[in-house]
Amino acid sequence: MQDNRVLVTGGAGFIGSNLANHLATDNHVIALDNGYLGTGENLDDAVEYVEADVLDEELPTDVDVVFHLAALSSRQMLEENPREGARVNIEGFVNVVEQASDDGCDTIVYASTSSAYGSRTEPSPEDMELEAATGYDASMLGRERYGEYYNEFYDDLTCAGMRFFSVYQGYGGNEQHKGEYANTVSQFTDQIANGDPPVLWGDGSQTRDFTHVDDIVRGLVATAEHELAGVYNLGTGDPYSFNEMIDLINQTLGTSVEPEYEPIPLENYVHDTCADISRIHEATGWEPQVSFADGVRRVCEPYLQDD
Repeated sequence: MQDNRVLVTGGAGFIGSNLANHLATDNHVIALDNGYLGTGENLDDAVEYVEADVLDEELPTDVDVVFHLAALSSRQMLEENPREGARVNIEGFVNVVEQASDDGCDTIVYASTSSAYGSRTEPSPEDMELEAATGYDASMLGRERYGEYYNEFYDDLTCAGMRFFSVYQGYGGNEQHKGEYANTVSQFTDQIANGDPPVLWGDGSQTRDFTHVDDIVRGLVATAEHELAGVYNLGTGDPYSFNEMIDLINQTLGTSVEPEYEPIPLENYVHDTCADISRIHEATGWEPQVSFADGVRRVCEPYLQDD
């Protein structure tokens, strides 16, 4: 993408700031964020930062492309405040799309969720039957239903929903601001580097399709460039267990910190995830470039430099 005016909502957050900083090299990028999960410190000077909320009546939507990443983005957040979660995740999406459409923007790429696939060791395709096992799932699937509506009934408007799989970067990047909501790769690496045993639920055999944020950014950009509509997975199709993750972190750091194990405290716990990425690959040619071993090395690098 070049020479476009771009709005990234949730633009000071983890994924949003990585995307905004990447695009700002060749585009005019506005990062809109209310500061709840993001911070302006994540953004490069080339990015225009607007502190506002996606529920506001007047937003800077006079742009060519909107990347709508703003959301209350975890199960826990929705359980603590379900009404606010529904407002932000569904009404906030509708508000942004309506204002952008009124301003002549015809390309919307938005964050959805892969958690609605439930627990699967086989690759999950976009057309499989989904289940809203949590309020977070329900809110993001509601967002997808609105995306379908806009694609069907709004002329010259394309909405593409991206189902992210376990996105990580590490505390040496913009993920650090997420704190307790950061990916387990980042949290466990920080704990192990400081000599603290990470706590794993169950026996550590659960798997995640860990996807580096650089690959997510590339996928988002490719989706906008191709003006795709519908929903698409962004993952690797190559999941790792938590035990394998801990072994790889220890190997990379040169440590031998053993994890502790606790019973799984949640109902509807997703034990395994795996993305089928054939649809996004066929539509854009995108495929992940950062292997998990390389990604873990990147996460560990700041701790190795401190030694």
